[in-house]
Amino acid sequence: MTMLGRMRDHKSWLKWSLAIIIVAFVGFYAQDFSNTTTTPGGAPNDIVAQIEGRAITTESFRRVYYQQIQSYQAAYGGNIDEQVLRQLGIDRQILEQMIDEQAALVEAARLNLTVNDIEIRERVTSLPGLQEDGVFIGEARYRELLRSQIPPLTTPQFEESIRDSLLLEKLEGVLTQWIDISDDEVRDEYRLRTEKIKLDMVTFSPDDYKTDVTVTDTELAEHLTDNAATYEISDKRKIRFLAIEAESLRAEINVTPQEVETYYNTNLPQYSTPEQVRASHILFNSQGADEVALREKAESVLAEAQAGADFANLAEQYSDDAGSASLGGDLNYFGRGQMVPAFETAAFGLMPGEISGLVQSDFGLHIIKVVDKQEAFNRPLDEVRDQIADQLQWQRALDRANAVATELSNTIAGPDDLDRVALERAWEVKESNFFARDEPIEGLGMAPGVASAAFEFTEGEVGGPLQTASGQVFLTVIDQQDAYAPALDEVREDVTADLTDIKAMDLARTRAAELTPRLQEATNFVAIANRLRLNPTATEFITRGTALPVVGQNDAIDEIIFAMDVGATSDVLSTDDLAVVVHVVDREEITEDGLAAAKEALRAELIAYQQNRFFSAYMRKAKDSMAIEINQTTLAMAII
Repeated sequence: MTMLGRMRDHKSWLKWSLAIIIVAFVGFYAQDFSNTTTTPGGAPNDIVAQIEGRAITTESFRRVYYQQIQSYQAAYGGNIDEQVLRQLGIDRQILEQMIDEQAALVEAARLNLTVNDIEIRERVTSLPGLQEDGVFIGEARYRELLRSQIPPLTTPQFEESIRDSLLLEKLEGVLTQWIDISDDEVRDEYRLRTEKIKLDMVTFSPDDYKTDVTVTDTELAEHLTDNAATYEISDKRKIRFLAIEAESLRAEINVTPQEVETYYNTNLPQYSTPEQVRASHILFNSQGADEVALREKAESVLAEAQAGADFANLAEQYSDDAGSASLGGDLNYFGRGQMVPAFETAAFGLMPGEISGLVQSDFGLHIIKVVDKQEAFNRPLDEVRDQIADQLQWQRALDRANAVATELSNTIAGPDDLDRVALERAWEVKESNFFARDEPIEGLGMAPGVASAAFEFTEGEVGGPLQTASGQVFLTVIDQQDAYAPALDEVREDVTADLTDIKAMDLARTRAAELTPRLQEATNFVAIANRLRLNPTATEFITRGTALPVVGQNDAIDEIIFAMDVGATSDVLSTDDLAVVVHVVDREEITEDGLAAAKEALRAELIAYQQNRFFSAYMRKAKDSMAIEINQTTLAMAII
């Protein structure tokens, strides 16, 4: 992970989204779900999921869902579409997190954990959003602030969420407080993270040997026989189906300007882009470094930057953030809450073109240059009017298709009914190709639910309605093709390509094995590699996990080369698609001063990591014994 990634991840988020809402609610434009007569989606009290009787309602799910969508859009400058996130399963991920929260509360109750009113009061009065100059803002302003939220929050509502948050903290504490990390474990982890080596290396690619490969029919037949399972043709089904397509019903749907405006106002966070800044930085990593020397170096570079030296060149030369240094230090646009606090405060306090002084963060010292600023703005209604109208029309057409399918389900009992209904409504019964469970269906495309169902029905049986991305489907299986081992000619192209890759890789390894003794005996690895025309490459000092030239990141190779002595040359090391020989040029061992400086922070990090692993494993097992029900229909309706 790049330093930028760690900076963005290194925030004081609590584990549970519920707790995030508690801490971050002040000043946040929450979704207004009070108007249920015009807002698309299910009723607020509809149940999306139940965990041992604890309900997750449409209202609570939508609140968390839209907050998370807004968070993603803020992180990417509004350049990520909600539909893309939904295709990636963001709604299921959010629901799973909410289920985890409720399951943890169930477990806390089972262990008789409680939170008293004094604990709640202490937490409320210590929340940063409810303090001014380090002092609680007082009861009157506290209640006023809750009432100003959209929708308004009552004191009991808010403090009940605080109670849940504290219970979750207690549960994890009770279950994981025994975990500790020894000094030896800290030392080992510090060494794994900070020990560095410098390498010279050569690679042998099978692509260079493919033209030397020949394969015979005999070899192809043997390879096919030896790897029969790889080339087996899966069992397949063919269906006749009646599709109720939402697209065909769109023309019947009328969306009024008022409905578009209501949806826009209700879902305003989707069309909002928060204040953002684009900045570059130069990082001087403090981990294991001499603080005095580090500051002197940073001050010297800062003086150059302030004197007018090219900032991008300075970043490329001096920055320890490998992810941005190659980009001249550029971090692109980011909003508030995405960087560690000290960095964020400094960046948002600068004007475009200004350079900060030295900024101290958990990662070290930064020099920050702001390139651009963008004020918060909402996309105007007129700009998104057509998009919203199309979205509402499509969703209502899907709803209409679902309603029609439900109505027809009582009248379709056999294959002949498909033709009868199609004739009555001027629709068409279609016939598919043969398809496997994971293949597209002609006329429907990728429809996993339909494909899976087709393998559950017998010929002549009618199934449905089945949900697809574009509507509903009734189907009957008309033919099936059992799995079989294909003849060579049927899969010749695939077998030839695979066997060619294997033989080319064997040639690459053979060539590497022939030359490795000469490389190992050489007093000058690079010189002999050049003489052999192997195009050697070199690295700077690198830590474990660094992507090697051509090879990329490889844990198995890391384990071998970091165990080698300086001056040693490896045997042939193989990846799936390369052979490589590595020579260790130099090594930087860990220092006791560096270990001492990082020891306690690293211990705390390792303890937190082990606690999280144990708690996650414990809760997975606890959930297995809980009654958990998910209403997929309500979930789908909650965010339309």
